[in-house]
Amino acid sequence: MSGEVSRRRALQIAALGAVGAITGAVGTWRSFLTPASEALPERPGQELLQPRVLSSRGGSLDVRLRAAPGVTVAGRRTRALGYNGTVPGPTLRVRPGDRLRVEFVNDLDSATNLHTHGLHVSPEGRSDNVFRHVGAGKTMRYEYAIPDDHPPGTFWYHPHMHGSVADQVFGGLYGTIVVVGAGEPSVDRERVLVVSDITLSGDGRVIPVSGPQIMAGREGELVLVNGQLRPTITTAPGTVERWRVLNACTSRFLRLRLDGHTLGLLGYDGQALSAPRDRDSVVLAPGNRTDFLVRLERAGSFRLRTLDVDRGGMGMMSGGSGSTSRAAELATVEVGGRPSATTASPGSAEFTFRPAADLRGAALDRRRTITFTMQMSMGGASFGFDGQEFDPARTDQKLQLGTVEEWTIGNDTPMDHPFHLHVWPMQVVDAPDHDPSGPPDWRDVVIVPARGQVRVRVPISDFGGQTVYHCHILDHEDRGMMAVVVAQP
Repeated sequence: MSGEVSRRRALQIAALGAVGAITGAVGTWRSFLTPASEALPERPGQELLQPRVLSSRGGSLDVRLRAAPGVTVAGRRTRALGYNGTVPGPTLRVRPGDRLRVEFVNDLDSATNLHTHGLHVSPEGRSDNVFRHVGAGKTMRYEYAIPDDHPPGTFWYHPHMHGSVADQVFGGLYGTIVVVGAGEPSVDRERVLVVSDITLSGDGRVIPVSGPQIMAGREGELVLVNGQLRPTITTAPGTVERWRVLNACTSRFLRLRLDGHTLGLLGYDGQALSAPRDRDSVVLAPGNRTDFLVRLERAGSFRLRTLDVDRGGMGMMSGGSGSTSRAAELATVEVGGRPSATTASPGSAEFTFRPAADLRGAALDRRRTITFTMQMSMGGASFGFDGQEFDPARTDQKLQLGTVEEWTIGNDTPMDHPFHLHVWPMQVVDAPDHDPSGPPDWRDVVIVPARGQVRVRVPISDFGGQTVYHCHILDHEDRGMMAVVVAQP
């Protein structure tokens, strides 16, 4: 660990000469939030609440989502943002083959839109089209045809309005999508845990961020679970629970740990494994999701925490300590009362999921290299890929439908970047945390280490059209670390 810290520190020091030219930069984030009329004291320790669930019936789910300020966060009435008046927004529960229709109402005073992160659906028209703009006060309809063979798992939705994504997600706009398939594991209880962070003023406003915070990727002072500060999860001994965990933070990396327990990892980013794999801790980049089976066998009080994660950084420009995502207590799990008479089991016999495809032995149609880049100047920092900032009018990568490609994703910067590709999931074949002897490792957000690289294989299947890939440190995406990809027959 000390060698890794030293390596990162050397990279940070090397970057300081260029970064020092930007001292004094201050973000100009426009606060569309007004002071709240009521600011209640924060109340940690309340019982964990679950988001409202909206479930499909008869092959379809029709919902109305309204984005607007004025929600309760950390036990306080604030002018932060939410969908349908809550943080997080409602959980949308669908099945493969369903049609999801959304009447989207924008009651913000600026434009926004909607992205269904991780769903393998069309990127065109009224589907997962991130180039659509929903103006302030406007209503627009979205419609998503979920394929019959869509994998079950945990996905999410959030804004993707370029230039405002970090502000709007940090402000509270996010919610989960659960795709339920055949062969789900038998459990006593299922919970959604949406981890996010935010910084609030005493009168309930979201605090604007500075230039150095944008450079590093902002992290909020309050780390929340389902919009609550350090809530309590109450259960009985012997209970088997399924936790669907989403990292909805704009920049913060999480290393999840439940004291006194192992976490039965089912899979990342909606791609289920054939059986749970025990882990002491699991790292989630912004945008990552993971499903756990947790067996709470004995009575007691246990902390769910995120541990320190050193994600590199810009040295003194981000406060003198790099960009380490600091440890925080997320929740307390209270196990007590009469033992559960459960018949659930986290064993592999409970699973009948179809095994995930494995492309490690597949014939490749093409290899390509994509590189995160950051250029420093007297005017500030330029974030991008391959030396270019995002331009919606430029096509950066042309793909052919029906092919399999291997991408080497490099990183020429002194900090880690999470790489997110829309529409097509990626199978990791070489990365620092990858087990080459393990089951197929499918993700839609992959951490690319500072001055390092990863390799993934991408099946360009089912859907053509124009979409994007980008850094899921959302301040970096807004500053240009995004590119356009087009798939055609």
